[in-house]
This record gives sequence, C-alpha cells and structure tokens, in this order.
Amino acid sequence: MSVYIALGSNLEDSISHVSDAVNEIGALPGCQLLKQSSWYQTKAIGPGNQPDYINGVILITTTLSPIALLDALQGIENQHGRVRTLRWGARTLDLDILFYEDQQIDCPRLNIPHPRIAERAFVVAPLLDLVKRMPTPPYQPLADLLSNLDSQELQRLKI
Repeated sequence: MSVYIALGSNLEDSISHVSDAVNEIGALPGCQLLKQSSWYQTKAIGPGNQPDYINGVILITTTLSPIALLDALQGIENQHGRVRTLRWGARTLDLDILFYEDQQIDCPRLNIPHPRIAERAFVVAPLLDLVKRMPTPPYQPLADLLSNLDSQELQRLKI
C-alpha cells in the first residue's frame, strides 16, 4: 500500500527529530521509503508562544495495516520523547498518516484521509513536492489548494 505521512517537530533539535524519523519509518518491518519532500519551516499555529515547526512529507509502501502503522508511528514518536498533554501543543515529533492508498477510515484513533490536509500549507506544500494532485477523490490540484491558503510564513529549507 502507498502511504503519505506528514512529519513535524518544534522542540529540541527539530531537524534531527524529523530526519531520524524518516530513517526509522523506512526501517520498519514491511515498510519502504519511496520519496521525501523538502523540509519547510513554519510558524506554530497551536496555543501559546511556540517555536517554529519543521515539516515535511514522505511516501512509503507498507504491508502494515493502517492501525499497525499508526501504532508503529506512535512508538517512534514516543522514542523521540513525544508527550501528549496539550492539543496542538509543542512537540518533539508528530507523525500523521495523510493517505493510506485510497482507503477512507473513520474510527476513534484514526481518520484517513487526514481531515485537515486542505487547511494547512505546511502539509500541502511538502505534499506538492511529491505529487501534483490529492491522491484520493476529489483529486484536487495541490497547487490550487496551496494558492488559496495563508502561507503560514512557510519557508522551504535548503538542507
């Protein structure tokens, strides 16, 4: 199955957290990294005064079920010191499944496609590095989506 995963971090050494996570996801049993977007720096949109985020998107193939993949991703987040206390709060690592092939999943732990993709330039821009249209219906052109979003002070990093 083809899966797009968003990565983000705004605590400690954010570049190391997201870069290490890419390698750790690619090393999961049944997973293979296919593509990686550029890294982007954006202002935090969560509560309080937070450091800027580093965001990106990867494309993998996997034989893991959506829930097994979610469990594995949350394990990686935990290894990076992720603490879940405040919704949209600062975090060492955030890993979100954006798309899992063409599946639509709506359960308490997982919603696919991710419900807020089209609202977030920090997801749409790196996703556009990998694909031109949304991978699932209505197959919107990502460039059109991005042009209608507040840039959220999005900046592509040269790393």
